[in-house]
Amino acid sequence: MNRISQTDKKLSSGLRLAQVDGGGCVGPEWTIGDYLGAIGVRLSIRRMRYIVTPGVYAFGSPGPDSPVFVSANYKLSFDHLRRSLAGMNAWIVALDTGGINVWCAAGKGTFGTDELVRKIRDCRLHELVTHRRLILPQLGAPGVAAHEIKKQTGFAVVYGPVYAADIAAFLRAGLNATPEMRRVRFRWHERFAVVPLELVIHFRKMLLFGFALAALAGVPAEGFSWSTAWNRGGIVFLLWVVSYGLAGTLGPLLLPWLPTRAFSIKGAALGVALAVCGIWAAGPDWSVLRSTAWILLVSAGASRMLLNFTGATTFTSPSGVRREVPLALPAQITVGALGLVAWIAAGFLLPK
Repeated sequence: MNRISQTDKKLSSGLRLAQVDGGGCVGPEWTIGDYLGAIGVRLSIRRMRYIVTPGVYAFGSPGPDSPVFVSANYKLSFDHLRRSLAGMNAWIVALDTGGINVWCAAGKGTFGTDELVRKIRDCRLHELVTHRRLILPQLGAPGVAAHEIKKQTGFAVVYGPVYAADIAAFLRAGLNATPEMRRVRFRWHERFAVVPLELVIHFRKMLLFGFALAALAGVPAEGFSWSTAWNRGGIVFLLWVVSYGLAGTLGPLLLPWLPTRAFSIKGAALGVALAVCGIWAAGPDWSVLRSTAWILLVSAGASRMLLNFTGATTFTSPSGVRREVPLALPAQITVGALGLVAWIAAGFLLPK
């Protein structure tokens, strides 16, 4: 991404003024680095540092009558916007959201009224354009009070479509969004896109807990045995890793069809199903107590994973999360603790 140069003859004097608060010139093309960066953040690589400098960016050869789009300084959000503007001339205002995407930043308040007002003034946006209209992403609406923006800056807020791919059609329709453009679909491939990040974030804890369960499986009543730990622990660790991967993958994919509206219960139901399959795969060597412990542990873990997914889905709301989390977390801890106690007892009390 090229930064603004004082010697760039293509830039207007207005754009040079925008240098006081960052900015640059951008196009729609993604480089190899952009694609690799997008893959990297999906794997939690530099996730909180994948940003662009907040400020005004010139897309194409914008003039005083060119549209102004507002985005977050999370680079993946910014890149999807600029790719959707191919063939256009426009201004892009990147707000300082701390490297958070538009939807999450709106919920946190960083993609909000105060930041937008500050950026409009710092970038001297009124000197760049003759119109007084800003196009904001629809998912940023919860954080922005449009009437305050108008009152404090004179710029009117127009909410664009949910998906950047619809921006061209939105502009052709005279900034009118169809009901389909307003609809948040969150289809299976969109849910699957966040799976790698969720799996990577919790991978280390999963491994440590899996090793602990495997080691505890090798502590029968007659004492610790390496052979027992290897024979029993190996299958335990393998089942735990597979259950983790399936819970993190199938949970988002099956989200609309899992029972109830509560994410924690959806995850628990999936966890019970995965645990039963794991018990079947382990064979007849597991006692009733060990099997019960496994069901409790896997269901608690899967419930926790899908509860985390509330921060990555449009299937819930901030009020819904605030209601569910205080109830779900103590229940998950209790079920997990009971499962761990039962798992330990299964080794000491019942050799199998």
